[in-house]
Amino acid sequence: MRLCFLVEEQYRRDGMPVDVIRQLTSWGHQVDVLRPGGSLLRLSETVRAGAHDAWVLKTVSGGPGLTLLEAAAAAGLTTVNDARAIRGVRDKALAAVTAERHGLPVPVTYAAARPEEFAGIPAAAYPLVVKPADGSSGRAVRLVPSPDRLPDPGTAPAGMLIAQPYVPNSGVDLKVYCVDGELFATERCSPLHPDQPARERGVPLSAEVADIVTRVGAVFGLDLYGVDVVLGPDGPVVVDVNDFPSFRQVPDAVARVAWAILRLADAGPARHTAAVHPAPAQVGGGA
Repeated sequence: MRLCFLVEEQYRRDGMPVDVIRQLTSWGHQVDVLRPGGSLLRLSETVRAGAHDAWVLKTVSGGPGLTLLEAAAAAGLTTVNDARAIRGVRDKALAAVTAERHGLPVPVTYAAARPEEFAGIPAAAYPLVVKPADGSSGRAVRLVPSPDRLPDPGTAPAGMLIAQPYVPNSGVDLKVYCVDGELFATERCSPLHPDQPARERGVPLSAEVADIVTRVGAVFGLDLYGVDVVLGPDGPVVVDVNDFPSFRQVPDAVARVAWAILRLADAGPARHTAAVHPAPAQVGGGA
């Protein structure tokens, strides 16, 4: 197969996708790497040629890579993940509305262009978790204990912000990765609790959380994704969804992701015309 990876500067030395590209190449596949924002691209010519079996995106949320992937999808080319699915989760305000509409357990979500506007949220809803609607990798996520502690307008990131009531928890997040239908759970220290002992390890996955994560994939149309879950007093709550995450602590992650990309490339765009609710995902073992 011939594959095109869109990889921005931030990830040019990251194991995901660098090691995956090496693995695919060692298996005899041709992988072309484009660096959006870092070089001149003959976009129309590249897309029109249709020489690639699939395009794969590994970029930051606000970068230009998604637009290029969408151009390939608009030309009828296969993308991993589906370009519309990526757009649906990278806009966190849109993702929250979509998740709530489909009955997924998510916090109440507020949106504003300026942090001071969150002062209108009832005090009983505090503390709040405030973050950019297009954020990634925990960038600019803040725990705001009360209305008088909202971020200063001059220090807040540009663009739309979202705020959600903090879900009380032990300070440990559950990151669940899905590799083409197979689930793996990792426990790690929450970025909102940096004082917690640092730990990261594969853990067993409950049937309840596995069902939620499988539904996330079905609702958004994702094949390779990660879901951040916190175990609150009322049960699991989805606090973030990421396309093509790091897959840390997933056993044989590089080979698993590489095989998944090949299978998805072979299936083509038609794989997203299936029913919204797929067969239950398999639950993999922890590392």
